[in-house]
Amino acid sequence: MRERTIASHFVRAALRGAERQGEDCAPLLRQAGIQPAVLEQARARIAPEQFARLLQLLWESLDDEYLGFGRLRSKRGTFAMMCHAIIHCRTLEKALGRGALFYGLFAEAPTISIHREGDWARLTVDDSTLWDPDHFLLESLLVIWHRLASWLIGQRIRLEEACFSYPEPAHSAEYDLLFPCPRRYTAGSTSLLFHARYLAMPLLQDERTLKQFLQHSPADLLARPDGGDSLTSQIRRLLGRDCASWPALEALARQLHMSPPTLRRHLREEGSSFQELKDQLRRDLAIYHLGRTELPIQDIAEQLGFSEPSAFHRAFKKWTGLTPGAYRAQES
Repeated sequence: MRERTIASHFVRAALRGAERQGEDCAPLLRQAGIQPAVLEQARARIAPEQFARLLQLLWESLDDEYLGFGRLRSKRGTFAMMCHAIIHCRTLEKALGRGALFYGLFAEAPTISIHREGDWARLTVDDSTLWDPDHFLLESLLVIWHRLASWLIGQRIRLEEACFSYPEPAHSAEYDLLFPCPRRYTAGSTSLLFHARYLAMPLLQDERTLKQFLQHSPADLLARPDGGDSLTSQIRRLLGRDCASWPALEALARQLHMSPPTLRRHLREEGSSFQELKDQLRRDLAIYHLGRTELPIQDIAEQLGFSEPSAFHRAFKKWTGLTPGAYRAQES
């Protein structure tokens, strides 16, 4: 669902490199339509378009695609040039290999490598050259390369495992959107594991489609999280946008061909619950409607299943740090 929202953690993390470079980030936040109050609320969320705009502004302001986290800058246009260098490769394996070689030409760049492990392939990113306390750039590179590879072959590459060299971070609940697969922490390296059969697939993109792709990438790759095959994402798709017609857990379990206790157990294993999923979807739909439609706030509250507008106001302020009216005002 395109209404997925972005946790305020990622806004704070994205700004860390720019702040380290002495950049005044307040004007950038204003231009992206993000209220400073959002940064002070740990549970606050923003729309994906706001996050994509912030990333683009940071890249422009710093002239650095590494957002201030590298020892040396990666000048704007480097990612686009890499894409042009790989777009005529015959297979995904050739393309990823050439892309890794491309970045290997730059001193102090994070090392990207692709290795086969029997029937599997592992994409590894070595961030030892980075100052990246929140692992923001490292996580971004993993997401970008996974999404880029999927785009090149015209199908989503199913991840089998994501490994991280660091302990489980406080924001790991967001990983369901970024790395929808089993995850392992305090591993020997930071990497993504997928089936090697994808490497032999031909590239389905060309210079024409690349031009369109680069108009919004890589910011759009990061700003539109993809929950993929996880159970929570399947449930979000089944629930849809009409809160009034949301099925009970028992009916949903039947649709998923499992018993209610099994559904509850699987959700617990993914760190969630049915009620939490409904609350998150309600939150994301509220942000979506306030930013994109002319619906009166009272109508939005009713559509989201709130019996009183005041209850919606309280819930929305808890989610974003702002009232619905203040949030809509910043969007206009």
